[in-house]
Amino acid sequence: MPKRGKKAEDGASGDEPEATVPEAKKIKKVGAKGAKEKAAEGPILYQDPPNKLISPSGQKYTLKITSWNVDGLRAWVKKKGLEWVREEDPDVLCLQETKCAEKLLPPEVQDMPEYPHKYWACAGAKEGYSGVALLCKTEPLSVAYGIGEEEHDQEGRVITAEFPSHFVVTAYVPNAGRGLVRLGYRQRWDAAFRAYLRGLDARKPLVLCGDLNVAHAEIDLKNPKGNKKSAGFTLEERQGFGELLAAGFTDTFRHLYPTTPHAYTFWTYMMNSRAKNVGWRLDYFLLSARLLGTLCDSKIRSQAMGSDHCPVTLYLAL
Repeated sequence: MPKRGKKAEDGASGDEPEATVPEAKKIKKVGAKGAKEKAAEGPILYQDPPNKLISPSGQKYTLKITSWNVDGLRAWVKKKGLEWVREEDPDVLCLQETKCAEKLLPPEVQDMPEYPHKYWACAGAKEGYSGVALLCKTEPLSVAYGIGEEEHDQEGRVITAEFPSHFVVTAYVPNAGRGLVRLGYRQRWDAAFRAYLRGLDARKPLVLCGDLNVAHAEIDLKNPKGNKKSAGFTLEERQGFGELLAAGFTDTFRHLYPTTPHAYTFWTYMMNSRAKNVGWRLDYFLLSARLLGTLCDSKIRSQAMGSDHCPVTLYLAL
């Protein structure tokens, strides 16, 4: 589905939901005075709390992973995304929607000495579409691309890195599309991806991160009532995510912050949505159940600019 605003004008692929913004006329009933008071209050923004660096058992974190849908790697570099990454300094950096063939990677990214081990998955037949990356300070034991099914491995959406004690999987899940034209495909993807993750989990526990293109619950987007039939919030997509959780994986942010509202990771470029915090939580860290004891914190870095998504960061004491 094309994203609204500048990206639609650029002809970019876009693979995100449209964020329906409540219509202005809905505030008329409050009257002029009430409207002025409401405007004076301003939007409710998410405040990322201080990092928790200790696990429930009292162990200090040993692994820091950051995931970010960069909405075009080359544009993100120009918007100083790398400067933010260097300040955040994760051990593993996962990127989605890179929209860049490996031969066209910006030299600023190719030459990053902090991450000597870099892996790229691109949409071979669609230049400037999809794409994910995984950059590591420590070399993985092995790296795999896709999920082993031809139908789902043509768009550069998954990289899996194996480490001694765990897997790290980064994913850019396909969107159901404008008019839900790809909803059927999305449901097939969800089933196949869930089976793939369960197969990995049977070997060793995993961390899944990325843009999973679904707001699971009403708390996970600003305007749930207006988006019941929108890609990213259909009943089918939400049920698919629920089935993934039921398969033994935990949404780390909601595990730690079950009732925290206004926590979003994506904002459409239209209607000044980010400044108003009219957004969706589409970017996640999921953990195998047996890694929950290592979970220190799951962060939403909503102040980081450079994309229509913000980065998310995970702290584990492995």
